[in-house]
Amino acid sequence: MAKPNTLIFVDLASDDPAKAGQFYAEVFGWQDDARPLGVFHRMVPGGFFANPDGRDSQIGNLHLGIFDAANARPHPSPEGVEPRHLAGDGRKARIWILVSEDDTVERILSTAEKLGATVLWKDHYWKEFNGFNHAFRDPWGNEIILWGKAGPEPRIPDGFTRE
Repeated sequence: MAKPNTLIFVDLASDDPAKAGQFYAEVFGWQDDARPLGVFHRMVPGGFFANPDGRDSQIGNLHLGIFDAANARPHPSPEGVEPRHLAGDGRKARIWILVSEDDTVERILSTAEKLGATVLWKDHYWKEFNGFNHAFRDPWGNEIILWGKAGPEPRIPDGFTRE
């Protein structure tokens, strides 16, 4: 294989894609592109990946999909197939979000919590990837990890846990 396969999209399950689209639009400021409303919502963050010098590249930021667990589209059968419910307890895929320089973890977590999310942890530094992280579980059970770059000579604030 001369070229690697490319990740183009990640979907989250919901039993109410329209409400989930509104949730992510309010929490992260993303555009909620219903395609069609209540069936599949494409969350569009806008912007572009940065070049090493900090300027925008030509590569647009990735999108996030929200699909209806009762009928996950696309599928060859218009009626979809089982299972038709959200996953229960246990580990699931996690989504990592790099917090913008013009937003704050505090605003994101408080907005998410106000809209029904559960904060899982706050104020942790992970040395292996040199970043600060915080996490919440959305009202549909999906885990979202907020990430902040710590920089070349990180200063770990008092009260942060470390690993």
